[in-house]
Amino acid sequence: MATIEQKFSRLDDFLENPEKGLWKLAIPIMAGMGIQTLYTIVDMIFIGRISGNAIAAVAFNMPLFFFVLGLTMGLGSGVTASIARFIGARDKVNADNSAEHAVIMGLFISIALTIIGLVWGKEILLTIGATPDIIDLSWSYLRIICYGLPFMVFSAFFRSILVGEGDTKFPMAVAALGTVLNIILDPIFIFTLNMGVAGAAWATVISQLIVILVFIYMLFIKEHSYITFRMKDFSPSSFIIKDIIKVGLPASMSMIIMSFGQLVFNRILVHFSTDVVAAYQIGGRIDMLIFLPMFSISYGLSTLVGMFFGANRKGKLKQIIIYGLSRSFMIAVITSTVVYITAPYFAALFTPNIFIQDTSVQYLRLMAFIYPFIAVALPCGRILQGFGLGLPMLVITLCRVLLVATPLSWFFIFVQHKPVEWVWYSMMISAGVSFIVAVSWVIWAIKKYTIQSTGVQYAKT
Repeated sequence: MATIEQKFSRLDDFLENPEKGLWKLAIPIMAGMGIQTLYTIVDMIFIGRISGNAIAAVAFNMPLFFFVLGLTMGLGSGVTASIARFIGARDKVNADNSAEHAVIMGLFISIALTIIGLVWGKEILLTIGATPDIIDLSWSYLRIICYGLPFMVFSAFFRSILVGEGDTKFPMAVAALGTVLNIILDPIFIFTLNMGVAGAAWATVISQLIVILVFIYMLFIKEHSYITFRMKDFSPSSFIIKDIIKVGLPASMSMIIMSFGQLVFNRILVHFSTDVVAAYQIGGRIDMLIFLPMFSISYGLSTLVGMFFGANRKGKLKQIIIYGLSRSFMIAVITSTVVYITAPYFAALFTPNIFIQDTSVQYLRLMAFIYPFIAVALPCGRILQGFGLGLPMLVITLCRVLLVATPLSWFFIFVQHKPVEWVWYSMMISAGVSFIVAVSWVIWAIKKYTIQSTGVQYAKT
């Protein structure tokens, strides 16, 4: 178990050298997310070997999956920011209390989502556009995943708690364990046991069960973390709940909007064929790989900004913001070039279907032009979360998904009767708009706000 002195020493190290601190946080996050992304890619490769319809069947589960992620990771970001600020202010009692509230929230969310999924899951899939030829495949996947929802929810909250206290290595190691197990189990359940798409779901559920058991053992029995869980003494606090929800609810809404956007795009793309939906799903898997450094830097910035907020270190705050955004942009420029050149090789890994391959390549090569803009917009939302401001991330996502990309795509396809690439053009335009909004908001915040240990106040003019 990390002592208070050790944890505050880590904080002092971050304050002394924020650039080094960012990479100490971001690299383990990147490794953990990279392993998880590797799983999603390998999983899709295995599913792609079944059929194009199998890819499309899983694709219609993705909006529901992102909805769950929206609730857990969104509220989890509120937990991360809350714990980071309390640790920055050297307030262990409230840091512990924030973590305990996260556990209770995870319990309620798990019960609600599992019941909804098992009772109404098939009807939901039909409502969001799963066609008659793939509905049974889609439901066979979702029904099993519902049994593992509690494991996924609690894993997300435990990771958020640990990231909030500046520990990114242990969550990365646990994520690695789960992913390796999943990759091993996938071919066994899919091909050896001949369970197909359902086998992929069982592999995910079993690996997530192992992950949550490791978290429970290390955090509650071995007391690995600085945070101490005393659930029998838990006392609800309206202050803590508001502190988490203030950041977490807008973040959850932003991810739910992303889920809804994916749902809408699936509905638009199935207008062409389920093969186009499959191609979009493949492109999305590559997107996840490209976004790894951006997400990692974003999470690191959220923690550091929260700590510097609590420690009232305005100069260091501005320094790390500029550093983090510039490095994210430069990495994206390099990866965009790589994706543009190697897109055909990536697409061929997932499916032998030439049409799906060509459509995926078209998507990836157009998206390569906007990756650098996304690389700046994503961290901006997390930066503002570190300030305790949850609304900006919601607005940025609204601009990118609902207010620009969705209506433009609908207009181009169903009014102008344009080909499928106009959906990709709509996404490119929306990325540019969200970039402008995000950067403007961060610049405004840096100029107008003075950091205080108790919150954010306007600077005197």
